[in-house]
Parts: sequence; C-alpha cells; structure tokens
Amino acid sequence: MRVPLLDLKGQYQTIKEEILTVAKEVFESQYFILGPHVQQLEEAIAEYCQCPYAVGVSSGTDALLISLMAAQIGFGDEVITTPYTFFATAGAIARVGATPVFVDIKGDAYNIDPALIESRITERTKAIIPVHLYGQCADMDPIMDIARRHSLVVIEDAAQAIGSEYKKKRAGSIGDFGCFSFFPSKNLGAFGDGGIVTTQSREYCDLLQTLRVHGSKPKYFHKMIGGNFRLDALQAAIVFVKLKYLDAWTEKRQANAKQYRKLFREQGLDQIIRPPQEVEDLHIYNQFVVSVPDKRDELRAYLTDAGIGTEVYYPVPLHLQECFGPLGYRRGDFPVAEDAAQRTLALPIYPELSDEQQAYVVEKIKTFYT
Repeated sequence: MRVPLLDLKGQYQTIKEEILTVAKEVFESQYFILGPHVQQLEEAIAEYCQCPYAVGVSSGTDALLISLMAAQIGFGDEVITTPYTFFATAGAIARVGATPVFVDIKGDAYNIDPALIESRITERTKAIIPVHLYGQCADMDPIMDIARRHSLVVIEDAAQAIGSEYKKKRAGSIGDFGCFSFFPSKNLGAFGDGGIVTTQSREYCDLLQTLRVHGSKPKYFHKMIGGNFRLDALQAAIVFVKLKYLDAWTEKRQANAKQYRKLFREQGLDQIIRPPQEVEDLHIYNQFVVSVPDKRDELRAYLTDAGIGTEVYYPVPLHLQECFGPLGYRRGDFPVAEDAAQRTLALPIYPELSDEQQAYVVEKIKTFYT
C-alpha cells in the first residue's frame, strides 16, 4: 500500500472544475497582479480570521518580512522568537537587519514557552514572533501581557495555522500582525507561492498596502522603500475557491488525529508513541507530529520502504544552523527544541487519508517497535 505524506492530486480532483473555471476567468480578464480577485480574497480571509483587515502578499515569508518592515524593525533591533520553526521565521528577522533572539519551546505542543520570554528582553527588543506550529496556537495571553508591558509588537507566525483558535480567538487576530502562507502543502494552499497579513489596525493595513508595491503611494511616488510583495490574481482566485472547503478539511484532519490516537491505544503503542498535545481550543493539524523514544531515523527509513511518506519538521533547530553561528548559541542552549528535533516525525494527516491507510501506517509502526 502507498500512503503519501500529502495527496494534493486527490484534493484537486474534488474541486477541479471550480478551479479550472476560475482560472479561465483570470486568463480571460488578463488581470494577473492584485486586482478584484485579490481584494475578494482579502475580504474573505479577514472575515474568516476575525480581523477587519487583510493584505495579500507574495508568500508567507514575505508576510513576515513586510510585517517587520511595517513595524519599523531594523538594524540594531532584537526580535524574540522560537528556534524550533521553519527557517523563514528567523530569516525574515535577519533580512531586515535585526537580530533573532531565541527562547525554548514547551513540551509536546512545540510552541514557544512564554515563561522564558521576559528574561530575554533587553532595551533593544522591539517585537515577539510566536509561531503557531503545526496548526496549534501558542499560549498568547501571557505573550500579549509581556508585549504590552514592554511596548513590544507581536507578529503571529500563523503560516501553519489558518483557522486555529486560542480561547475562541482566531490565529492572526490576537497580535498586531498575523502572517499566513498559501504554500501548496498548507491546509489552505495555492497553486504556487502566496500569503496574507491580517491586522486590527487601519494604519498598519495602509502601510502594508503601500510597502507591497515598492512603497509607492500614489503610483511612482515613494515616501518609503518597500518591495515587490504583490499577490498574483490567479493564486488569490484559487485560494478563494478552496476557502469554502477549509472547515470541512479541518474537521477531517481532526478526525484523523483522533483515529491515530485510538489506533495507538488499540495496538499498545500509546506508551511508545507520543502524539501532539491538544493544548488550545482548536488544533487544525497542518501536520500530525509524533514523538518517538528512539531510532527516529531508522523508523522513518522503514516507513519509506513500506511506501509511507513522512517528514522531519525540523531536524536542525535554528540556533544550530550554520548561518546563525555568529549569534553564539551552542548545543544544549535550548534542550526541549533540540530533543524535539531528534525525536519527532510527521505522519500523513491529509483529509483524503483513508481508514485503511491509517491502519497500515500504525501497523507498520507497531511492527518496527515490536
């Protein structure tokens, strides 16, 4: 049996006609950059994320970058974030000239530990970027309390978390900015790169709209230096079609996560395999990341040979990446993140995953450990 990590072809077949219809509309219009399809998506995402404003941009990475630019963060500034995340989180900080300051994560939820943040604040700290990793919100109340007491900007990295909730508040609606990715593998993916920034602030919205077109307002008049962060109309149109299916896809992911836990118990694996903790209100399971006691890489190779797709998110924490060597961090500085990097493995969780495929995955894991 073959069980891919993600089955985008299966998803496409269920919405193919709608996608082709809207793509044809874009082709016929010959309006490819920004425009009505982008505005339509911005309004829909703003409503979905419980925010008054959303600004479409060219990628999730650029969502982070433009948010930092809008917050006027640059050379000499520090931004606190987690070392256990995709590279773009810290990469965007470095690209504006600021310094990423890392704080360890908390347990099997894999998100930044708020209790460790305040001790890392200095007079140069300007922002906090909590990451809602794998589809579950970070513990935002203490983070927001710290930020407000120290006058810090909060940029939610919600690239993996559209629709997730924290105390009934949607990801992206809590901080000053919410940054989302429409990379094809995301729960809400485009047919290429794309992203969006949500905000509660009209002022920030205006600034983001100006920065994404090279800082020009009106056209060809520049009071600031921005960049080319524009969202393609085709990607916006495709994401808009997919958005109406997102909640149903999320419910199927949650059902698959529940089924994994049931199968682990039935197969006697619940004392071996640690599934992700459900700490906050609504985990959307962009990934289903388990922790294993040992032999993670051997298990992954075994599952690959059995036709099962897996992934390691992330094998090297950011503080140990060569490019961040000048920051002076060493192995052992963030033990929880380092342990997660050695023990975690993502299993297939996509909505189209069948009961038979899930049973096969768990059966192979049991065979490996027994």
